[in-house]
Formats: sequence, C-alpha cells, structure tokens
Amino acid sequence: MNSKHLILGALLLSSMGIKAQVNAPAPIAPLPEARQVSWQKMETYAFIHFGPNTYGDREWGFGDADPKSFNPTKLDCEQWARVLKKGGMKGVIITAKHHDGFCLWPTMYTDYSVRNSPYKEGKGDIVGELAAACRKYGLKFGVYLSPWDRHQGFYATPIYREYFHAQLHELLTKYGELFEVWFDGANGGDGWYGGAKETRKIDANTYYDFPRAWAAVDSLQPNAVIFSDDGPGCRWVGNERGFAMATNWSFITPFSMPPGAEKQFMLQQGQPDGTKWVPSECDVSIRPGWFYHERENNKVKTPDQLVDLYYRNVGHNGTFLLNVPVDKEGLIHPADSASLIDFHNRIVKEFANNLLKGASVSVDSERGKAFGAKMLTDGNYDSYWATPDGVVSGTMNIKFKRTTKVNRMMLQEYIPLGQRVRSFVVEYLNGKTWQPVKMTEETTTIGYKRLLRFKEITTQRMRVRILDARGPLCINEIGAYYVPGAKDSYVDNTSEVQSLPFTVDKQAGEVTLDLGKVQPVKALYYLPSQANANPGLIDKYEIYVGNTLDNLKRVAVGEFSNIRNNPIMQEVFFTPQQARYVRLKAVRMVREGESIAYDKLAVQ
Repeated sequence: MNSKHLILGALLLSSMGIKAQVNAPAPIAPLPEARQVSWQKMETYAFIHFGPNTYGDREWGFGDADPKSFNPTKLDCEQWARVLKKGGMKGVIITAKHHDGFCLWPTMYTDYSVRNSPYKEGKGDIVGELAAACRKYGLKFGVYLSPWDRHQGFYATPIYREYFHAQLHELLTKYGELFEVWFDGANGGDGWYGGAKETRKIDANTYYDFPRAWAAVDSLQPNAVIFSDDGPGCRWVGNERGFAMATNWSFITPFSMPPGAEKQFMLQQGQPDGTKWVPSECDVSIRPGWFYHERENNKVKTPDQLVDLYYRNVGHNGTFLLNVPVDKEGLIHPADSASLIDFHNRIVKEFANNLLKGASVSVDSERGKAFGAKMLTDGNYDSYWATPDGVVSGTMNIKFKRTTKVNRMMLQEYIPLGQRVRSFVVEYLNGKTWQPVKMTEETTTIGYKRLLRFKEITTQRMRVRILDARGPLCINEIGAYYVPGAKDSYVDNTSEVQSLPFTVDKQAGEVTLDLGKVQPVKALYYLPSQANANPGLIDKYEIYVGNTLDNLKRVAVGEFSNIRNNPIMQEVFFTPQQARYVRLKAVRMVREGESIAYDKLAVQ
C-alpha cells in the first residue's frame, strides 16, 4: 500500500470515529513477579509460634528440651483456622522448626520431632493438620524453617547443610501449595549441639547455600514468596514491632551492605535506587513474646494497637504478619482471639463506606479514556488512571455532593508496572483557600497502598497533588473515609506537649538535643517562633538520632508545608529508636540566610 492509500485510510477511520488505541505506560523496573503482587494483596496473615518453648517458658530454646515435654492435650488446628479467619487473616505461616531444632512434623531425618512426643502417641503431624485446616477454611499456608539448629550435634558441619536441604524438600513437597517460605536471620551461637553445649559460628552468607534453597522453592513451589532479611521474595522490615516507615520503597539492592552492617534503617524504607523488587513484610507478635507465656495473658495487644499497626504496615506499602501463639493446651487463647477479631471488625467498619462513591473525581491530565479518572473508583484492581508519557505529576480533584467530614484517605499505585510516586500532598478547600491537610507523617511514597490518618476536616472539595514520580502516574484506586470518634492522638494545644528532658546545642543550621542518656524516642515537635514576622522558619528538614554525636543516623526527612502562612506546632513521627541525641537540621529555611528560631522543641 502506498502513502496515498495510508493517508486515505487514516482519514476514513477518523471520519468513522475510530481512534488509535492508547497504549499503557511502559513498565519501570524493578518490577514485581506475579506471586509478589498476589502476596501483597493478602495484606494480613498470621504467624504461629508453637513448640517445646511453649512448655519450657522460653523464647529461644537451647535445643535440650525433652520431646516428651511437648504435650498439647486439646490441640485443634481447625480452631486456629477459624479464629484467624474471623480475625481477617488471609493465610498462616507455622514455625515448622524453630532454632531449638524440634520439628512439628514427623520428619524422617531426626528423632527430635512430634514423632517422639506424647501428642497423638507419636502419630501426629501438626504441619499437616494445619495445612488441611487452612484448605478447609480458605486460608493460604506457609512454613518457617529455621536454618539454625541448636539441637543437632552435626550443626556447623557439611552434614548439617544436607540435613537442612532435605528437611526443606519435605516441607516443599508434602503439604500442598505454599504462599510463603520463611527463613530466619538468627544463625549460629551457643546451643546444646548433641550435648556439646558450646558456641558454634558459621558464615551465614555461604554455609547454608541459600541459592540452592531458593532454587528448590522456585522449582517445587513456584507461587511461594521467599522471606529473608534481604529477600529475594520479601524483606524483613528492620524491626519486630510491626511497622514500616512512611517512606517505603518496594525495592532494595540485595547484599548491598556487608555482613553485620547496620541495615535496619534501609530495610524499613527500602532504597529508591534499588535494583530488585523486594517489598517489606512487617512482623510483630500480638503479645510481648513470640511463644505463649501465661504471664502475658493480660498483655495482649489491644484492638486499638492492632489498628494503629495496620495503618503503619499495610498503610505504609507493607504486609502485616501478626504472630498469634498457641497456648499449652494447643489452642489460641481467648484473650488473643477476642482482640484479633475486634481489630478486624474495626478495620472493616472504618473502610466500609468510601465517600468517593457519591462524589465527582476528576484529573488534570489523562492518557486516554481507558486510563481516565473513572478508573480511580471502579473497584477494579487492574484499571488505573495514567498520565501521558513524560508527565510525572498530576492532580486528582474531589468534589463531594455536600459538605463532608473526612479523616482518612487511601491511595494505591498499580504496582505491576512498578512503584513510581516520590512525593504528594493532600489539600482541602477551607472557604475560598486551599490548605494542606495536617498529617503526622511525610507524604512521599505510595506503592501498593498508602493509608492516611488526619484530624477531621469538613469540606466539599479536596485534592491530591502528586508532585514527583519516576515516570507517568499509574494510580488504580483512591478512597476517602470518615471514622467517627477516631482515637488518633493529635496535639493542638502546645502546652499539652510533654517532652523528655534535654539540653540544647545550637549550631548554624541545626539544633542538637542531648537527652542525657540513651532512651526510646519516636517523635519531635517543633513550634516556630511566634514573634512578629515569624523569624527563623524551617522549610525543609532532616532529623537524626543516635547514641553518640559521631554516629547519628537520619530517621526522617521532609518539609513543613505551609509553615510560612500557618506557623503552628509541627509534629514529625519516626520509627522508634534508642538514642541519646536528637538533631533537627534545616536543609532549607523559608527565608534564606536566617538562623533557626523556635518557641518550643519537644521529644517523645
């Protein structure tokens, strides 16, 4: 066909109202595998820690407990499954073998297992029983296999490596489909070791031959995500308190730090220039300990605490792995089940009514009709609003039918095409003036899901302005909600802000607070100078904490939005740290050349 025919054909198609199809945005690496996307959609799933530690009142067994001490008299894996299902959990991971080496399945490779316990006269298989209960109640199933083994006398020899891989093969082949395989980071140390009672050290990077283990999982359980500190499937979030930082990238560069290096901070927020998609899993126990201890029956996390964690893990682009230990009878304790179920009911209620279903949502630019504003509220995960190539910012405008109360928002990126958003702001119309919604955390990354809590506003119009991204925007869902009587803590009266005692060292561009001793810190409050013209206002900031002045690490970075026009108390919350020193650094002042001025600083 010559050029004349091509032109005539194009004109004919145009006259018929037929337009060329607009392509989806190109993916931006690193990208998730399909199994990682499915895993993240689960959001909440459970850990079960159970074994001789339950009966010996230990957290890390030495490896010397008598198998006969393991004697649950009412064990019912279906009770576990029912409770966890009602608690909103989508799956369960069981500690098939913890560091003490005791196996909850009748492995053919050691006598140190349920086969030599009183449970079912040695004929029980708790891993198998839980796998069956999960299938019955529609829960996904996963296993934890500790690489460390404080029981076996041949630990730290080449024989143990083969033992470890043989047991892994059993777990991968005997219990149906797995959604996750969990490898703990505790490796080597003192143990019973067949009666040697000594300390043994290994090179954790090479001894276990983890690449071989990962290859086995990929081959035998291709839908399973592999957990380890640095992945490859998902990463530890850097703490065992169950939350990620507000800024949380789903990628890191595995092994980018030498063994033993301090990498918790990196794991909590990811690396914006990371090379692999390794999202964060936030693990925490519903009790102070991971195994059941009767003395902790009155220390079970409350529904309020669990709700707060949900906002700070799932709502910070992570997943929520909540440990619910089994008691000595072999059941989930009533205190744990009551709190868990109440938590789930609270979450369901808080997100039951998306206020945007009856609102008008528009955008300032779109890639085409197939990627327009309607995709933001259609409830279809695989549809999304996208901007044209080269457009890395954009605004989602919300207009309610009437004046509406709002104190929650939800944003989601379409992660199959990569994580993109670097920063955004949420604003509302107050009279005729657009004002930023007051947040207690920075509004930077979004990822799979970002949940925002803020003090109640009343407005008819809101907007979300995405300021910067790694490529064209791909936002697949947005929601606004109102939770009456929300119990979030907000400080408006500056006199109510209590602080740990400190002394001040003020230098050019920074203020360092000395708390006098190392102690937990989690927040910094900054009230700008209220003098005429408000001198010394900080625009962009960084916060550092540490035990010594020569070893401070950055825990927060951001800007004090609208501080020039609204110089009120500023609150910055960060991942709780043990520290003696807290430093507030001005990266940029509102008025260049001024020194920092303030009426009050507080640390909590």
